[in-house]
Amino acid sequence: MRHILSLLIENEAGALSRVAGLFSARAYNIESLTVAPTEDPTLSRMTIVTSGSDDVIEQITKQVNKLIEVVKVVDLNEGRYIERELMLVKVRAVGKDREEIKRTGDIFRGRIVDVTDKTYTIELTGTSDKLDAFIEALGKSVILETVRTGPSGIGRGEWIMRV
Repeated sequence: MRHILSLLIENEAGALSRVAGLFSARAYNIESLTVAPTEDPTLSRMTIVTSGSDDVIEQITKQVNKLIEVVKVVDLNEGRYIERELMLVKVRAVGKDREEIKRTGDIFRGRIVDVTDKTYTIELTGTSDKLDAFIEALGKSVILETVRTGPSGIGRGEWIMRV
C-alpha cells in the first residue's frame, strides 16, 4: 500500500542524505521525495512517498525516528489529509491542435505559463491521479517534456504536525 510520510528534520547539511541512506541501506524504495524549509528556518519538512505493508511502514517510521536530525515523523495515511503535486508539461501545439490543447488544459484547471509558436508549457496541480489523467487526455504524441514534483501532503482540519 502507498504511504505518505511527513518528517520534520533539522535544516542542516547531510540530513537529507542520512534519511535517504537509511531507505537505501534497508532496500526500501522511495517513490517520491520533496524537501523544503518550514515557517521555522531551523526545520525542514520532508515528504516521502513509499509503498509497503503496515508492518514495513511501521519499521521504516521507527528507524527514521532514531536518526538524530529527525524531529518528528507522521504517516499521513493514519488520518485525513490533503495531497497535491505540481506538474509542468511542455506540449507540441501547432495548427488546430493549439485550441484543443488549451481547452484540455482549462478542463483540468491547468495554466499556460509559456507560449511559443510551436509549444505550450502548462502548469497543473492536483492529485497524482488527476495529473496522470491529464497526460492520458493529451496523448503521448504531443508531450515533449514533463516535470513533476511528487506529492506533498498536509493533515486536514486541526491535525497539525508540530514539534
